[in-house]
Amino acid sequence: MDCKLVGPETLCFCTHRYKQHKTDFEAIPQQRPINLPCRVTGCQCRAYLYVPLNGTQPVRCRCKHFADQHSSAPGFACNACSKCSGFHSCFTCACGQPAFAHDTVVETKQERRAQGKPVGQDVPYAAMGGLTGFSSLAEGYMRLDDSGIGAPSVEFLESPITAMDHPFLKASQASSSSSPEALTDGNEIKF
Repeated sequence: MDCKLVGPETLCFCTHRYKQHKTDFEAIPQQRPINLPCRVTGCQCRAYLYVPLNGTQPVRCRCKHFADQHSSAPGFACNACSKCSGFHSCFTCACGQPAFAHDTVVETKQERRAQGKPVGQDVPYAAMGGLTGFSSLAEGYMRLDDSGIGAPSVEFLESPITAMDHPFLKASQASSSSSPEALTDGNEIKF
């Protein structure tokens, strides 16, 4: 699942926004992952890196300092203390996984289609990222689809619950034996 779709105003670890990074290429780079370097003069950021938020607050490192108090150079050493070996947040994403288990991935439309992932509608503006509509602003589990372009397919909704699914889904599967039919004492319910 795409937990978060990045848009033009989404902050990078370097404190600059996605729209301030190089997003338009004459030819798509062959190297993977695709790095989007920051275009702000003097910034050393070589690749856009999403910083998760807890509501509107940026998450803290285990040293208790915010991401902007860490170096934007790889390793992300803390500028405010000497005990921190690099930015590592204990924040848990809405998908149930810790923030450090996530990656910022830049993919082309063709690559997503080849992997069977959903794609949004084309956007006419530079640096729109994964935003293709208002539903793209919601987190992945709230959209119930990976792309933000609409309702999930019937096959997706009726697919069996697996170990990779959210804990709430797995818990609801265990309690599915208390279905409405079992609670009606044989009387039919009509809506």
